[in-house]
Amino acid sequence: MYKVFVNDKPLFLTNQVVKETDFQLFLLESVDIKQIIVKMFQNKIQKAFLYHPDEKEILTKLKEKIPAVKAGGGFVFNKNGEVLFIFRNGKWDLPKGGAEKGEVIEETAIREVEEETGVTGLKITQKLQKTYHVFKRNGKYKLKITHWFEMRTDFDGILQGQEDEGIEKVVWLKPDEIKEALGNSYENIKLLFKEEKVI
Repeated sequence: MYKVFVNDKPLFLTNQVVKETDFQLFLLESVDIKQIIVKMFQNKIQKAFLYHPDEKEILTKLKEKIPAVKAGGGFVFNKNGEVLFIFRNGKWDLPKGGAEKGEVIEETAIREVEEETGVTGLKITQKLQKTYHVFKRNGKYKLKITHWFEMRTDFDGILQGQEDEGIEKVVWLKPDEIKEALGNSYENIKLLFKEEKVI
């Protein structure tokens, strides 16, 4: 099962029919996916299942209906065990961004962290899960697939938010501060913290 976030609401891609009362179930083959997305952005649908019998085909089928973009991001620790956060659009987030042509995804993740935060000396220590969310750009919906990597750095210089990306703040947060930040973050970022067991 895949969990795709649309306006921070879950859209589950599944090959199982679950009898739940508060979820709407749609058939991926026949549904107008854009209508569901619009309704989720308008808060008319809070959560939904998209059903397709072949689990291996589910994501491919979704990509046929919504163009996908690939991104890389960093879950970055410093030597004090603090995690690197950015503050943008009124929410706490982790640094990430789109892949450039010819770039391998690990290079994307490191480049984006450096550009968005000013942090250098990054080393990837492990690959984490991918997250999925739908966003709207120039009137078109796109599926962003973000490949996340745990990174470590000894960087202790000045943190510098990328202004043209609307980043207002860049900070290192201690484990006890992270919980509060996640209260004002995105659902896909919270998923990563569940995986990493930092808090």
